[in-house]
Amino acid sequence: MSVRVLLVEDSRAMRAYVSAILEAHEFEVEEAENGFEALRMLPREHFDVVVADVNMPDVNGIELTRFVRRGPRQAEIAVLVISTDAAAHDVERAMTAGANGFLPKPFTEQQLLEAIANARSRVQASA
Repeated sequence: MSVRVLLVEDSRAMRAYVSAILEAHEFEVEEAENGFEALRMLPREHFDVVVADVNMPDVNGIELTRFVRRGPRQAEIAVLVISTDAAAHDVERAMTAGANGFLPKPFTEQQLLEAIANARSRVQASA
């Protein structure tokens, strides 16, 4: 069974980059170009991982992470937050909101895959 990922990123180029990496490693990727679109998708579909950018208009990645953590069905979803802002307080905000990992941009293919694996491990360890 493949791992289903919801990729939430407002940059078309970054969505294409991340999707290409994940699909090359046999992840099943659904894309949302903003937090509102992700909020509509989450209750309707099953996802194993959410990869969300922090800096998006309207609903940002931190707010989306809080939403994911509110629902009991969504507690099993691994959340990886990605951002160009990687100061300690940005990482702390993401983790306090319930993220299972934080990955600063730019990142390599290997860093992305490791961050997703680590986030999924954290969810499985807390289950």
